[in-house]
Amino acid sequence: MGAPQVVIVGRPNVGKSSLFNWLAGKRLAIVDATAGVTRDRMTYLMPLDDRYVELVDTGGMGIEDADNLTEHIEEQIQVAIDGAAVILFVVDAKDGIAPLDEEVARRLRYASAPVLCVANKTDHEAMQSQADEFYRFGRKIVAVSTTQNRGKQELLDAILERLPTTTDDEEELLGEPEMRVAMVGRRNTGKSTLVNTLAQSERMIVSEVPGTTRDSVDVRFVMDGKAFVAIDTPGLRRRKSVKTDLDFYGTHRAERSIRRADVVLLFFDAAQRISKVDKQLCDYIAEQYKPCIFVVNKWDLLAGKMPTEKWVAYLRDTFRTMWHVPIAFVTGETGKNVKALLNHAQMLFKQSRDRVSTGRLNKLLRAALDHNPPPVVRQRRPKIFYGTQVATQPPTILLFCNSPGSLSATYRRYLLGVFRDELPFGEVPIKLYLRRRESTGEAEEVEETAE
Repeated sequence: MGAPQVVIVGRPNVGKSSLFNWLAGKRLAIVDATAGVTRDRMTYLMPLDDRYVELVDTGGMGIEDADNLTEHIEEQIQVAIDGAAVILFVVDAKDGIAPLDEEVARRLRYASAPVLCVANKTDHEAMQSQADEFYRFGRKIVAVSTTQNRGKQELLDAILERLPTTTDDEEELLGEPEMRVAMVGRRNTGKSTLVNTLAQSERMIVSEVPGTTRDSVDVRFVMDGKAFVAIDTPGLRRRKSVKTDLDFYGTHRAERSIRRADVVLLFFDAAQRISKVDKQLCDYIAEQYKPCIFVVNKWDLLAGKMPTEKWVAYLRDTFRTMWHVPIAFVTGETGKNVKALLNHAQMLFKQSRDRVSTGRLNKLLRAALDHNPPPVVRQRRPKIFYGTQVATQPPTILLFCNSPGSLSATYRRYLLGVFRDELPFGEVPIKLYLRRRESTGEAEEVEETAE
């Protein structure tokens, strides 16, 4: 699985970003007394014992943003909570329990991940009794002080104890996991029809009225003796057309379905042009590093009238950064090419869960560097020392180098292209981290987005 995420949450000004920097051992997040400085999620791949975790900093819960971005900030926080393996609920030992702390505690009651209450600003032993006040939230308390460097090892040990673990024996007993396939796209592109075809029953209401599906629905079905889950999602509209609560929550649930899917099928109507909504969906799928197939549905309407190559060229020209995504032409109503589509989705699922040895990766890396060395920057050529794969789903590769910031986006795309061509990740997103080697005594990191 992907590197487990340790998510930092809490009300504004309790020291979440300070905690993030302290645990990372690097000044990555902006720390300021002004509430609301952190808006988007910030991540850092951190070694913990013999494994890696992804540390996630979030905005303050309950703040009214001055630029009317409150909704965006809250959505980012919820995304982080939904994907967390461990949640660090940060509180201020000096201030004691505030009304917003109560609100955060209430919201975390519904979190599926274990929650640790981190009482920050417990600067000395005499303040322990103030930290103990937070036991009323029913969580384990870890008293720390980022400014006085107190309690760090205890917190790291507590995180490690709560990380999910799966032994080789357990994986053997569980066997091949089910694949969750999310069907996403604009309204009336035939998503529910295809789900009914897969399930061989009228599980979903299908009509010509756009927006018939108003919630994400899981439908279990069996093909060739294997069980799968199809997630039917509401058809999405342009943001300015979202006028009702049903539209708003439908969009939110569709995005959540993308996050929990193993493979995403992005639907297009063969008789319709690609829209802004399609582009927004594609961007969101890429941001989540999800394996994806472009599904051109209702192809029976154009069969014999338009060559498939024309639609392929149209898709490739529109989504130029998604050239690795396979394309399928299907007719959901009759089931034509649907089985081949699911077989291809299984291939992507396996690619996303594959792992390569460090030796194989570094042999390929050396060859790529010899063939095309990094461009010289300020009369110095950046060096990449070695790489290792640290996680799957998505395949996550960590490269150690002397100057991450000197490796251009173009060169990172070159490396990703080499990895995709030569490793078993040909059609799935790859997450690439660049890390300054510790021996240089400096700290810098760049995260590369999906290509």
